[in-house]
Amino acid sequence: MTVTSNRRTDPPRHRSGGAAHGNRAAPRDRRRRRGGRRGGRGLRTALLVTLALLVLAAGGAGWVYLKLDGDISTFDSGGLSDNRPGAGSSKGENVLVIGSDTRTGGNNALGGGDKDDVGRSDTAFLLHVYADHRHAIAVSIPRDTLVTVPPCKLPDGTWTKARPDTMFNAAYSVGQTPKGNPACTQNTVEQLTGLRVDHTVVVDFKGFAELTDVVGGVKVCLPQDVYENDLNPHLTAPGRLLFHKGEQTVSGQRALDYVRIRHGIGDGSDIGRIKRQQAFVASLLKEVKSKGLTPTRLLPLADAATKSLTVDPGLGSAGKLISFAMTLKDIDLHNTKFVTLPWRYEGSRVAVVQPDADALWAALRSDRTIDGKNAGGKKTGKAGSGAAASPTPVSGAGIDVAVYNGTAVPGLAARAATELTGDGFTVTGTATAAGQDHTTTLVEYGPGLEDRARTVAQAFPGAELRSVTGSGIGVVLGQTYADSPAAGASADPAPATVPSEVADGARSADDNPCSNLTYG
Repeated sequence: MTVTSNRRTDPPRHRSGGAAHGNRAAPRDRRRRRGGRRGGRGLRTALLVTLALLVLAAGGAGWVYLKLDGDISTFDSGGLSDNRPGAGSSKGENVLVIGSDTRTGGNNALGGGDKDDVGRSDTAFLLHVYADHRHAIAVSIPRDTLVTVPPCKLPDGTWTKARPDTMFNAAYSVGQTPKGNPACTQNTVEQLTGLRVDHTVVVDFKGFAELTDVVGGVKVCLPQDVYENDLNPHLTAPGRLLFHKGEQTVSGQRALDYVRIRHGIGDGSDIGRIKRQQAFVASLLKEVKSKGLTPTRLLPLADAATKSLTVDPGLGSAGKLISFAMTLKDIDLHNTKFVTLPWRYEGSRVAVVQPDADALWAALRSDRTIDGKNAGGKKTGKAGSGAAASPTPVSGAGIDVAVYNGTAVPGLAARAATELTGDGFTVTGTATAAGQDHTTTLVEYGPGLEDRARTVAQAFPGAELRSVTGSGIGVVLGQTYADSPAAGASADPAPATVPSEVADGARSADDNPCSNLTYG
């Protein structure tokens, strides 16, 4: 498939081309653990395991690394899109956490359903860890949200076509395998948000039940008594009492039942269940923090968590998980927030509310908290990636480059041209790109110019290289550059802020579990 040019044919002139998904080499397929859970248990599992591994590391328990390594499963990253947001699409770090409701691997005993069912996902959180490593926000994406599912890789190596107006949770089932398709869900989240997902984590029923047992249970609060038919509406009679009204501690199967209940509380919607799950996550984190668990007590936690996780190769070892855990150790409970993607009902489905959703993603890109504060801090690179936060000095002597503005931010090409000239590059001209919807900055180069193009790319952290058939080197500026400090304060007309309706509905991890009990 030929890709049309991203640049105008005005000054200077050359065209670009690119390869389709089918041309990419198939990477190694590492083993993957089957897992499944209904509802949003994934985020709490991910945070618990990182806390556990952090304390283990601090206690000098390196002897457990080999054991934990043997329990971690990874998925094939060859299913990730070639057209991803650049590594600099946000200052902080983004972790996608998926809760699947597949019943394989013994999970059917806890959640019901057919053990040979295909992989499905009912819950996903995008966890944004701010660059100051003192704030974090988890954004829930409702399972019925209508989105565009981009091209995704099938088990036979072919790629699907993009599917607009498709429910978000359908992405995980692409390929119809018991394993599910976390790479497709990651592709969908990246297209929806314009943010690059640094890591993806999938969790299952059994691991969640074991984790809640290890921490000694989690405090929850219910506005009314809950019976069996509230968990299973197909029952004709109320059945036995599952939960009494008020505050109580749950673990294991009871914890699973609590987070799965939908019809017995509030309006019976999945949105209401999401709010209750967010309250559960907050209470769980508070429980872990309050106990100050020792390495001896955390080893069973880490052991249970790693057995329940399927992760991207970037987190596929105990050492890499430790590195990621180090980025979370200073995050305060009050600064850990939970929100839901701006939404509205569209028939029986959920539609994304604009421009509120785009404003939320823009705030995360610029590391603005829900109260508008700048939490960008001083970035030292992605955990486990070795990526540098700021570019090294660049010398562009003898290199000609054209600059194109691929965003709607006025004057961006002129600012980039000034910066390049200051680094010794010769700017042959500036212009507006054919499209103004570029997320990532592209450095396009003609035959024989790859080395020089790499030098140009050093001036734009996160930029992607692309070979073209025309002559010369051109930079197509993306939103990542517009949001960067290098673009100057005037590149953004105003600081990105979280919409008030989203901020007003946020929950903090230190909130009382009995607050806001309607949950929808």
